[in-house]
Amino acid sequence: MTAVDPTLPLSPYREIDRADWARLAADLDQPLSETEVVELRGLGDRLSLDEVREVYLPLSRLLSHYATATKRLGVATSQFLQEADSTTPFVVGVAGSVAVGKSTIARLLRELMSRWPGTPRVELVTTDGFLYPNAELERRGLMDRKGFPESYDRRALLEFLTEVKSGAPEVRAPFYSHMRYDIVPDATVVVRRPDVVIVEGLNVLQPPPAPNDVAISDLFDFSIYVDADPADVEKWYVDRFLALRKGAFSNSSSYFNVFAQLTDDEAIATALGYWNEINMPNLVENVMPTKHRATLVLNKGSDHAVETVLLRKL
Repeated sequence: MTAVDPTLPLSPYREIDRADWARLAADLDQPLSETEVVELRGLGDRLSLDEVREVYLPLSRLLSHYATATKRLGVATSQFLQEADSTTPFVVGVAGSVAVGKSTIARLLRELMSRWPGTPRVELVTTDGFLYPNAELERRGLMDRKGFPESYDRRALLEFLTEVKSGAPEVRAPFYSHMRYDIVPDATVVVRRPDVVIVEGLNVLQPPPAPNDVAISDLFDFSIYVDADPADVEKWYVDRFLALRKGAFSNSSSYFNVFAQLTDDEAIATALGYWNEINMPNLVENVMPTKHRATLVLNKGSDHAVETVLLRKL
């Protein structure tokens, strides 16, 4: 038995630096091409093949181990109860700030996990689809708090995940258009009992609103928090806004088309306004406090690269 160093502070997490983490998958082949990585990369992210190989390939391997072990436990439980196997999808939650790169990570994990033999069918659902429609947010006076916990239809998200974890053959989630900045009526994301469901969103690790309520994360089998210094995230947010101004915002159908003609200085001032008035308060008040609820924390440096990994001890 390894002795515990009494000089080190006790923690429920193992802290693993980048080099040690990378060695955990050194024997694995890189399953994605550079073109595939570029297609998965979000605007402003600096995801490279090295980052995929050294950080996310080991993470996908770990998740595959967890998913396989959970399925084995489900089968053993069904056998003990002398009933047919009723194992449900393995659910992974991915949380973190706006512009921290969690959407890219969720897409990447979907691709990597689907390459493992035990989890060939992986679906991704974002909690954007569970935002109230803009008309309802306007009615409630919440348009300026879009992304805060109260702007989501928490009951609908909880019902969706409850159906997934109950083994329903087909579950539907609302569809959100970033171009329209709104829910698309009658459009849905369909989940048909895959091996893994990844749920990505700002507030997926929020505690329940009342002591007797169920938390969204109670329905997760594994959860990931993407962490970075708020000053770095602010810069990434502004950089992304500037890039969107030249790209998606220039589309006449975009909700944000009004920003397409801003000068650089005007665009920076606008982005900082949104950051300081909405995104930073939400990060500090609601998102960052949930970090300790995650199974695994990815700590990013100022260059967007993961520097350390915290993994909760079993």
